[in-house]
Amino acid sequence: PAFEYKCGTNVPLTHPLSARAQEAADKILKESDGRFALKVFPNNQLGGDTDMLSQVRSGALEFFPVSGVAGLSTLIPAGSMYGVGFAWPDYPTVWRAMDGELGALFRKQINSAGLFVMDRIWNSGFRQITTRSKPIIKPEDLAGLKIRVPVSTLWTSMFTALGAAPSSIVLSEVYTALQTKVVDGQENPLVTIDTARFYEVQKYCSLTNHMWDGYWFIGNRRAWERLPTDLKEIVSRNI
Repeated sequence: PAFEYKCGTNVPLTHPLSARAQEAADKILKESDGRFALKVFPNNQLGGDTDMLSQVRSGALEFFPVSGVAGLSTLIPAGSMYGVGFAWPDYPTVWRAMDGELGALFRKQINSAGLFVMDRIWNSGFRQITTRSKPIIKPEDLAGLKIRVPVSTLWTSMFTALGAAPSSIVLSEVYTALQTKVVDGQENPLVTIDTARFYEVQKYCSLTNHMWDGYWFIGNRRAWERLPTDLKEIVSRNI
């Protein structure tokens, strides 16, 4: 291939994010007649969110679908806005904002930070809480709960305010943390709970819808600008 770019993700290959990235890579390779190869590295193989974000900024990594709250907010403070607790009642509200002026604001800020971002955000989902010993029916049930949260001050402050004891752990280490009872629970979209098999080490899943999160597909701007116009069109159309 004339161009070989890397894409890192923080979820297993079986997760729709990684699976869809691989599907896009296969289509891009075919449509570019083998000129552009995108290699997908799932499950934090290239490091945690903060590591991969730094690699994209430096050019060591070309693409990274990043959670707006858990990863991108360290660079773009406004990126944590849609992770505010209980801000989103339903999906129509989410897409009106993300496909409208709020999404445009995020993309402008990402681009002004020296990165490149695709036009559409990928859905991660509304987040739910899983626990080992009891379901979460009301806020008081969170009192003293040792709960894993992503490396994000927004998550930590919200669960602290609800009386829980949040602990920041990268996603690839959460299963072991639950299994060894370092933490008693965690929170993630249902698709992540399923693909990470947290149901094997957790008894309850409480549908709290406490946050919504999505993935911005960001890239290194210099790497993007090196591509010929026809390859940019093929890549952006499939991602």
